[in-house]
Amino acid sequence: MTRVKRGISVKKRHKKLLKQTKGFWGQRKNVFKKAKDTLLRAMAFAYKGRKLKKRDMRALFIARVAAAAKERGISYSVFMHGLKKANIQLNRKMLSQLAIFEPKAFTQLVELAKQ
Repeated sequence: MTRVKRGISVKKRHKKLLKQTKGFWGQRKNVFKKAKDTLLRAMAFAYKGRKLKKRDMRALFIARVAAAAKERGISYSVFMHGLKKANIQLNRKMLSQLAIFEPKAFTQLVELAKQ
């Protein structure tokens, strides 16, 4: 059997990984073994962070809508229940945008929800 040398492919793989760890601190950026461990951990956190971001944004939208509804004399839960009963299907992001950029339209929604 012929001998197979893997220097080129290993070097390529190592360089690819070390390029991804650019900006890490100390040996985490230039020692392959430590860089690999750190990168796996970073990728796990990034995956988790993408899920948490959605949760955080929804909480922000709810806080904005609740504040805008409270200014108009209605609680958030009563407002959302009123919208559901009136068969108005707007998600919290759109309600938040309306509350910020279109206060008159939001006030009309509040009036619909009160009925």
